[in-house]
Amino acid sequence: MGYIQDIRKYVGHEPILTAGVGLFVFNDEDKVLMQLRVDYNSWGFPGGAMELGESFEDVAKRELKEETNLEIDELTLLKILSGKDTYREYPNGDKLYDVTAIYVITKYHGNLKVNDDESKKLDWFDINNLPNNMTKYTKNYLEKFGDILNKALDEYKKHVGGSNKWIYILLDMVKQN
Repeated sequence: MGYIQDIRKYVGHEPILTAGVGLFVFNDEDKVLMQLRVDYNSWGFPGGAMELGESFEDVAKRELKEETNLEIDELTLLKILSGKDTYREYPNGDKLYDVTAIYVITKYHGNLKVNDDESKKLDWFDINNLPNNMTKYTKNYLEKFGDILNKALDEYKKHVGGSNKWIYILLDMVKQN
């Protein structure tokens, strides 16, 4: 039994504050990994809630392994999401606000497969052609932080881009000036 389930025994479906991660994983074709979630029957990004004593990095490693069978070698923090825009309600009526650390997984290994009972399917999508039936929460933060996927892809390319890596570093330097 996890921490959130333990809290739910006392508060029922009332809103609680949680912490967790959202993970952007890209492949060699610059496509992003998404999971078709069992609870919503909609697409979202891998990730999940923090358990007691875990760091955000620990959560990222555990959740990616649990959901996709992939293991993280390197990750980069992209953004922290918090506030009213992180509110969500699950199909079972549970309500929460979340502090979500968004990471780009810059290096990973393993054989991709559905590895838990939270996912129906895993698939890769072009960031400009995402599935229509995404979770409300996923749609919300993609709309609020519209360029977050482009930033994530740029960050990924910096780390794996070979000779192109320096182009992305230079472009970042130009953007900052």
